[in-house]
Amino acid sequence: MDARSELQATVKALVQDGKGILAADESSPTIAKRFKAIGVDSTEANRRAYRSLIFATPGLGDFISGVILYEETLNQKADDGTPLPQLAARQGIVPGIKVDAGKIALALAPDDEVTEGLDGLGKRLEAYKSQGARFAKWRAVYHVSDTLPSSLAIEANAHALARYAAICQAQGVVPIVEPEVLIDGDHTLARCADVTEEVLHEVFHALHRHRVQPELMLLKPSMVVPGKEHATQAAPAEVAEWTVRTLKRTVPAAVAGIFFLSGGQTPAEATANLDAMNRLQPLPWPLSFSYGRALQDPAMQAWKGLAANAAATQHALLHRARLNGAARRGAYSVAMEAAR
Repeated sequence: MDARSELQATVKALVQDGKGILAADESSPTIAKRFKAIGVDSTEANRRAYRSLIFATPGLGDFISGVILYEETLNQKADDGTPLPQLAARQGIVPGIKVDAGKIALALAPDDEVTEGLDGLGKRLEAYKSQGARFAKWRAVYHVSDTLPSSLAIEANAHALARYAAICQAQGVVPIVEPEVLIDGDHTLARCADVTEEVLHEVFHALHRHRVQPELMLLKPSMVVPGKEHATQAAPAEVAEWTVRTLKRTVPAAVAGIFFLSGGQTPAEATANLDAMNRLQPLPWPLSFSYGRALQDPAMQAWKGLAANAAATQHALLHRARLNGAARRGAYSVAMEAAR
């Protein structure tokens, strides 16, 4: 199969009605923080136990089309010796991999950051593919204030995202492009919209320059929301209106799908906001979810590191996935939160 055919097959598998992507690619420091909150040590054995448990959730493939893995997870095996990517693939869930090397301070741009990881990316992708990964993810972050992000940060991160996406497509790996406008701060809804519009314009200009084909990539943006410290938070209908308007101004209709990150929202908020957007039909692209914390938090709270809690952990994850599957269709209601 040539690279284009591989890309088309993977996109088709990921962009399914009523399904989204589980982000399980937390870095070691991030998962350590989340495990600490539930009183669990972040050892390799505990990380393997937790992730093998959630990937084996019966019925998860009914609502989850793909899972983003951390490099460690790509090499781990379940208790029966099954590689964890295969554990997901058994349910029709496409394995993917986070490939960026994290963010650092952007030189001569105070308080801005840029993402690293382009060196040797092509060779790493070859290895990841041999282990079952069919798509990849690269995250850029943008801090928001009256002056941030700088034009330098917007341009530098767009360039890196585009180079990454081009390398992926050349290898037959579908790139997920993730420009995250951070929720931290007290900025207004309008300020978030302005920054998001500027960021997405620059990202798609860079993708075009690097000959990335929009039909063979996915976008993972943040929603347009006020800063979490702002006095007035937005209702789902308002988030939907501002987010969809911003996307229509910046994202080509040819993009295969938009899979939102939850970005610090609660599980219920992330679901309600996605649902509100999908009620604004017709839309140029499928709008779905690629949530980490907003899918996994209830499961982690149920698990608490105890094997005896396995069934409750899987039930909590499946329930949250089902609700987001409904939101993917614009068919979610708050009453569904209590249904078990």
